Amino acid sequence: MAEHEDFRRTLVHGEAALKQIKRCEVPAFPRHYELWYTYSAGFDQKLNTAINEILRSRGKVTLEETTYLYDTFLSPFRLGDKLDQFGSNFSDQIETMLGSIDQSMEVNEDYSTTLSELSSELGAAKNAGAVKNVVHQLVKATAVVRASHKEMEDKLKESQSQVAELKDNLEAARFENLTDELTGLGNRRLFDQTMSRKVQASSGIGTTFCLIMLDIDHFKQFNDTWGHQTGDQVLRLVGMTIKNTISAPDIAARYGGEEFAVILPDTTLDEAIMQADLIREAIKDRKLLKRSTGEKLGNVTVSAGVARYEQDDTAVTLIERADAALYSAKRAGRNCVMSEKGDFDEDRMVS
Repeated sequence: MAEHEDFRRTLVHGEAALKQIKRCEVPAFPRHYELWYTYSAGFDQKLNTAINEILRSRGKVTLEETTYLYDTFLSPFRLGDKLDQFGSNFSDQIETMLGSIDQSMEVNEDYSTTLSELSSELGAAKNAGAVKNVVHQLVKATAVVRASHKEMEDKLKESQSQVAELKDNLEAARFENLTDELTGLGNRRLFDQTMSRKVQASSGIGTTFCLIMLDIDHFKQFNDTWGHQTGDQVLRLVGMTIKNTISAPDIAARYGGEEFAVILPDTTLDEAIMQADLIREAIKDRKLLKRSTGEKLGNVTVSAGVARYEQDDTAVTLIERADAALYSAKRAGRNCVMSEKGDFDEDRMVS
């Protein structure tokens, strides 16, 4: 059942991608297919906004624009370019700081030599005039050192500020790379990375975690009836509710389309079922309004499947079991939670 639903859903996005490629008359290269598939699935809100602006203006996207859009939003080298720029800027700041330190060391060495020379002159001084001259030179040399230290201090403070800004920029790039723009949750990349780490950390040492897979009920009807903007509003509402319902160290992500995932470390299956039901109830209680008119669109519901990591699991097998439980919840009437063990509450079944 899960495989059939995935086949149907991905086929719809794939056909829509090919339709756009034909419409825009661009070569059906893999990267162009990826661009339009991502657009059709709604994985990247910024990409969709950029494409929609072009389509509203001219009705089609040129090859040059397609290349630009792919490089800007999807290219695997995008984060790498930002990291390269960060490394280059950070290297420049390090060189600046090292240069200031070298300059200060040279001034200190000169000052040390001057002190040694003045010490000898002071010992050989025969009158007050000679002593006064030594003192004058000492004050002058000390002033040079103080100015050098002040200059180095200012440069170090400036470099410290620049490094802090670079760190913030790097963190922002990392956050952007791992965040779903539409919902504010983690994206598929974050989910995959977290699952890989959790499986690796849990393997062979007896610890476990649980996975919740959630899917919005009748989501296609929202899009077909009210349009994609309302569909986006539904996705944002569900994402925000999930985010507000879980707590650290749980990690929520948009798995794809209208499907979401929550990873719960150090959690039993019963606890995960309870958490999934809290999310389900919180979403059901939210009222959806059409922003443009204020019209009431009813309630949004989700179905959820829960699975627990076992020692012989991989990320793939755990996802498959949670997804199978999710589709069991769909078959049970939607708006309910099912686990891999078949647990559910009949009182929560809604047709």
